[in-house]
Amino acid sequence: MRLLSQIKKDMEFNLNLYNLVEVLKEIAIAQYKILEKKIKTFDDVFSALNEIFGLMSVSNLVHPLLVTEGRQTGVIALTSDAGLLGGLNMGVMSQAIKEAEKTRAKLIIIGERGQLYARESDLSFVVFKGVKDETRFAQAQELRNFILQEELAGKLGDLKIVYPFSTSIVSQHVKTLQLFPFSTPEQFRQQTAVAGKLDIIAESDLGDILEYWMYLYLGQKFYQIFGLSRLAELSARFTHLESSKTKVEQLNKELRLQYFRQRHELIDKNMRELFAARLAFK
Repeated sequence: MRLLSQIKKDMEFNLNLYNLVEVLKEIAIAQYKILEKKIKTFDDVFSALNEIFGLMSVSNLVHPLLVTEGRQTGVIALTSDAGLLGGLNMGVMSQAIKEAEKTRAKLIIIGERGQLYARESDLSFVVFKGVKDETRFAQAQELRNFILQEELAGKLGDLKIVYPFSTSIVSQHVKTLQLFPFSTPEQFRQQTAVAGKLDIIAESDLGDILEYWMYLYLGQKFYQIFGLSRLAELSARFTHLESSKTKVEQLNKELRLQYFRQRHELIDKNMRELFAARLAFK
């Protein structure tokens, strides 16, 4: 049986831990709300650019960014090096490996913790540093440059990115987005039909326009996804801390019951001994 003094020390420790978890949870909520206000998406702008590019006849254009058949597919897995994320990294890597095993794709892992899961598979992979808030833009450009270089060199074909996505502070899931090819042959035929009715003069080569369009699009898209994944990290951290807080609260409740039960038993024992001693003295 544990001593009352030890149980009391454990209760005090759990109370301090409970307060610490509560503070960390409030910090995660504040960081989530601040970042949520900062993140801006430009989907409407790129949809408009896509429509403008669609007015140009690209059905006869042979370009590595349009024709991806016959090349190794790629899967980008966006993980985090931060702690208190629960199974978020595991969910991302499980989905990424599942996607990669379908076509023996090359894994491109963001975050050093993700490579721990990749080593258990026999897939080839490259690793980039985990995304940090202060270098998020530069890291998005670095990944953009690497992907475009691999695509234009014919080393990568179809490309997907798997990343954590948060719908709210208490909910997150893994999302998969197709990056290449960004348009289908059916869309090409529709674009050509529309372009044939219009008189469009393009001063630059269509291939150069396409490359610059994807240069802008991928840079902004990666930057946006990095921010959204950061929101998912904070959401997962909040969920994990909330679960830990509940467990600490339940453990402290059990310790209180144990403390008062033993204390009452000790008092009862002392009363019986005093009563027995008094009778023996008489």
